[in-house]
Order: sequence, then structure tokens, then C-alpha cells
Amino acid sequence: MFQEEGYYFVTSRCFQGRLLLRPSEEVNEVVGGVLARAVQQSAGTVRLYAFAFASNHFHLLVWARGAALAGFMQYLRANLSKKVGKLVDWSGGFWERRYSAEPVLDDTALVGRLRYVLAHGVKEGLVEKSAEWPGLTCLPQLLGPARRLFRWFNWTRRWRKRGSEDMSDGGLFAQEWAEPVELELAPLPCWEGLKEEERQRAVRGLVEQVEAEARTRGTPVLGARAVRAQHPHTRPEHLKRSPRPLGHASTRQALNELREQYRAFVAAFRAAAARWSRGDFLACFPPFAFPPHVAPGRASQSL
Repeated sequence: MFQEEGYYFVTSRCFQGRLLLRPSEEVNEVVGGVLARAVQQSAGTVRLYAFAFASNHFHLLVWARGAALAGFMQYLRANLSKKVGKLVDWSGGFWERRYSAEPVLDDTALVGRLRYVLAHGVKEGLVEKSAEWPGLTCLPQLLGPARRLFRWFNWTRRWRKRGSEDMSDGGLFAQEWAEPVELELAPLPCWEGLKEEERQRAVRGLVEQVEAEARTRGTPVLGARAVRAQHPHTRPEHLKRSPRPLGHASTRQALNELREQYRAFVAAFRAAAARWSRGDFLACFPPFAFPPHVAPGRASQSL
């Protein structure tokens, strides 16, 4: 269920929890380029606030208009699977299932989700400090310049130049196909009135909370070097799985209202889908919903 516009906490996990996004210099560069290109392609309908790429999943904190998030995620996940898949020599399915996008309903919940993003690597016991995580995260941009330059490897241009005399033989990730693309983070809406130094101070405060909480557990960490040494095809023996929440809010009332909205959405969608499947293509779906596929033969029979 998409809103006319809203904030979302997005999660996507690799197939079987394998470490296909295992950090390396090459993977980080490709991931950053794909993410920046996806934001660029969204043409202002998706705004990025925070991100963290772990070895087997990633999180985004975004604002999106209508159903624009669906196209954004399709572009992002498809290009990550192709480009990172080539880097780690993986040709099968890259993602475990559809991504989840949970609405974030208020400013307190937005800051809470940002804290959760910044905790990655530390809360799992992989590194002692958030800045030590070797994967791609938004922390350097939140504590420094909001813009960061990556390389987007334009395989379409490479395909069009195939066989030409001036085409190099440097492979899919040759500098010849690399195009600079800028990734910019937007400040959280509740922080827009703050000066840059104040926003950075708030981020450092969140990171200190995360690291202090991790120290109380007193368990040894794996370390960044060991993380980078893991094989990307590794399948963890145990995966942490928890039910996906309906949304994120600081009050129970806000979640109850969201639950009622979702129930109304589902009821309206099911009623419209039943008419649609019978060939009644005048059925009215809820805003920003995607009608189910109907085979042409079945549709003509219904009519």
C-alpha cells in the first residue's frame, strides 16, 4: 500500500542469506554507482536519507511519491543483481524475495530508523565502531559532505560499441564504460531547520549510543578484515528472521490507524480484483495499486 507521498524503511535480503554483497572496494564502488543512478533515474520522485549495505542485505530510508518506490526498487535490485553478481561470480537468483517497505509515520520513528541503519555492523558484533564497517554506508556523508561521487558502469554503451575498432578489451568494469554519478543525501525533514554542524552532532550522538550499547554486551567482534575475507557464496547456518512490522511509529494510535487504512485498502483491492479477473476492466482499484495480470485468452472468454 503506497501513500500519495510518504517515508519508508526498505529492506532487501540476498538469496538464502548468502554474503553476495560482501564488502570489497570493487563491490562498494559498484553498489554506490547503482544506488546513485537509481536515485538519479527517479527524477525527484524518490528521496534518499540513509542507507547501509551489509554482506547479505541492505536497508534504505527514503521518501517516495505514490508508487514511484516500486520502479526505483526494480531498477536498483535488477542492476545490483547483474553487476554485483558478475563481480562475485553468481549467476542464480540474487534476492531472496520481494523487498519490504514499511511506512515511517512520524519524526521520532524517522530518527529511530536512522539509528538502526547506523547500528549495522556494530549490533551484529562484526565491528566495534560504526565507522569501521567496510561496507557501503551513509555515515561518511552524514558526518561530512552530503554528496559523494561514484562510478556507474554503462553496459548499454559497451553493448552498442561491441565489435568496433576503438573498443577496449578491459571487460565489463573497464574505465571506458565508467561514468561519474553523484549520490546526494537529503537531511531528515525534522532536521532541515538545523545547521550542518548540529545535524552532524546529532548523528554522532546516535552512533555513540549504538557503540555504548554494544560495549555493554562484552562480546568479541569479528573485525573488518575477517568480514572482507568471507566468501560471498557462503550461506549462514543461522539467519535472524523476525516478522516484518506493518509500520514504524512512536505511538500505538498511529499504528492502529495505519492498520485500519491497510485493511480498507486490502478490501477495496480484493473487490476490484475479483471484477478485473472476470474481464470487467472498469473496476476501480485503490490509488497507486497494481491490477493483477489477466491472461488475454481468459479475458476474452470473460467478455
